[in-house]
Amino acid sequence: MHSIRLLISSLVLFAACSSSEQRDPAKTLSQSWTQIEQRGRNQPVTLMMWLGDPYINDYINQYVRPEVRQRYGIDLQTSSGQGAQIVQTLVAEREAGQPSQIDMAWINGETFYQLRQVGGLLGPVTNKMPNARYIDFSNPYIGTDFQQPVAGMEVPWGNVQLAVIYDSQKVPNPPRSFAEFPAYIKAHSGQITIPNEFTGMTLLKSWMIALSGDPKLFQGKFREEVYTRWSGELWKQINALKPYFWKQGATFPEQLSTLHQLFANGEVAFTFSDNDAEVDNKVNLGFFPKTARAYVPAPGTIRNSHYMGIMKGAQHPEAAMLVANFLMSPEAQLKKMDPNVWGDHTVLDLKKLPASYRDQFENLPTRRYAPKREAIQNLAFQEPAPEYMTRLYRDFRTHVIENQ
Repeated sequence: MHSIRLLISSLVLFAACSSSEQRDPAKTLSQSWTQIEQRGRNQPVTLMMWLGDPYINDYINQYVRPEVRQRYGIDLQTSSGQGAQIVQTLVAEREAGQPSQIDMAWINGETFYQLRQVGGLLGPVTNKMPNARYIDFSNPYIGTDFQQPVAGMEVPWGNVQLAVIYDSQKVPNPPRSFAEFPAYIKAHSGQITIPNEFTGMTLLKSWMIALSGDPKLFQGKFREEVYTRWSGELWKQINALKPYFWKQGATFPEQLSTLHQLFANGEVAFTFSDNDAEVDNKVNLGFFPKTARAYVPAPGTIRNSHYMGIMKGAQHPEAAMLVANFLMSPEAQLKKMDPNVWGDHTVLDLKKLPASYRDQFENLPTRRYAPKREAIQNLAFQEPAPEYMTRLYRDFRTHVIENQ
């Protein structure tokens, strides 16, 4: 939390350094969509995103990149970065008095909060975009991000829910609720571990909410007393289970890709995903065994959306808006939702789509290894305020990893 505050302070301090170098955001947003299209054509766009999944990378490189080049002459390039890395990049650029090299970034929750704090995002932008008409912004899992109103400041891209993935050949009867996890983990030593990254923290948030028995406690602004009480209960339970985790809890994977590889190699019997349909993608592509299955433990897990944010200091904001609008299009969302491509659930409201597209979505290859969305509708928690995530990162390290 302290490092994030330093980053935010640095951004505020240096915000004026590059103002003369940047495009005027007000002028950008005053344009009509026709003007945005005209100005955005034949421009480069740099997208900063997590590059840890080769199949997501393929979706961008083999589908999105050629499409935006053909439609708009846009040269879409990606650079690796997420979360605090995005904020750090902006800090470094502003300290050097340089315009941003990032035009847009894949973000949600915590990063959205940090960028809003420093005025780092261009917006509102969705009111300009034609494909936003297909989105129901009254849906709390889309129009709200970590309890923060999206308010047009980020562009919805995908909607996902945390799922537990297990090898059904090794685990015929997985724990079906968070209440069953402790007994199961103790009886099956070494089968489970917790990744020390975004998905692992989402698992811990879901576990903490389940322990409380009242998801509404975690809605609204961050409440210290709620966090202190229920994180305390969580750490008691996790530390009691620590000797039964993989490697006796002596180490925890720092990347989800590492845990996925351990699962694929048979070293552990469980992994996790923020994408409830990811198991189908990984099985179809031969990475996970065909015996892999996914489920959502009772009383539920966190569901949230991820977004594209356009930087206020972007050198090519119009081109970035064209890319973001395309990513919301029925064509791009349909391609992305195919479990043979990515399996990322759409943010579009199918009732708002033309019948021809609605039929295509409804006839996509069905989930074979993951639960159907309708089966987990009542097992979804809203994402808490970003401070819960920040505190869990810190406290998981101090209360669990470093607690020998």
